[in-house]
Amino acid sequence: MKILHKIAFLLLVVGGLNWAALALFNWEIGSLFGGQTAAVSKFIYVLVGLSALYEIFGHNKNCKSCSTYPTA
Repeated sequence: MKILHKIAFLLLVVGGLNWAALALFNWEIGSLFGGQTAAVSKFIYVLVGLSALYEIFGHNKNCKSCSTYPTA
């Protein structure tokens, strides 16, 4: 599952950079694949969304600093 976590993290970084590029330069990564309506772009956006869900529900399991609790 470690590789799945790395892939999800990479896709979230790509998604975040896409949002930044859209806000700052009015350009999105989907334009490289034929725009928002192209099947490849939609597939990438779905993967980014699934990665976000994976990280939301699996973050504590994969994050060392989140899964350790202070001892008394």
